[in-house]
Amino acid sequence: MVWAGISLGGHTDLHVFHGGTLNGVRYRDEILDPYVHPYAGAFGNDFILMDNNARPHRTVVVEDYLEGHGLERIEWPAQSPDLNPIKHLWDYLS
Repeated sequence: MVWAGISLGGHTDLHVFHGGTLNGVRYRDEILDPYVHPYAGAFGNDFILMDNNARPHRTVVVEDYLEGHGLERIEWPAQSPDLNPIKHLWDYLS
């Protein structure tokens, strides 16, 4: 499994998950803290996180982290991958 972040202003490094299952704690520790939080800080006050509503993205641990760091997230309907631009990138790379 891999993760990457994109925006009009740039992108994050590609993160490869090695072994195990992705859960909220792992998402917080391996993605939010090392990638999203610094990227949001560099991007400024207009940063809004867009994820894909996966279960690990919706855990209490993640909600608490985002709230505690002042990170805003786009709310959108579940099962709507066509709205997420990175899904089209993954399709292209496939």
